[in-house]
Amino acid sequence: MTNPQITDDRATLVVHVPLTFKRYGGRKLIVAPDGDAPWQPVPAKPDAALLKALARAHRWRGLTDDGTYATVQDLADAEKVTPSYVARVIRLTLLGPRIVEAILDGRQPPGLRLEVLLKPFSLDWEEQYRNFRVIT
Repeated sequence: MTNPQITDDRATLVVHVPLTFKRYGGRKLIVAPDGDAPWQPVPAKPDAALLKALARAHRWRGLTDDGTYATVQDLADAEKVTPSYVARVIRLTLLGPRIVEAILDGRQPPGLRLEVLLKPFSLDWEEQYRNFRVIT
């Protein structure tokens, strides 16, 4: 990279970054100048709290659906949590598939945290995508 320069009107900063683009199997790859480390995008890191809540939600939904626990109260007693928490977490099984996929991949919007998902939300997936700002 060369030294940055400011234009005469002092409104723009010009930076020259020497890059080369190469095609590999139909994909473009950025090649760094000789001697520089190749650039790699930072891998997404899934939110552990969201992952745990999604896993619990589906496990708990399965335990109620298969008759292991007849009521939310029975499940809450067995899991040593409150019935309201069980009900709020189980509701995560109603999230749209794109939201679940984004959470699993670590691509959820920055504001999409567990505390947000534990509040009431629409059952309409398109409305969820808009409200949670998940790219459709």
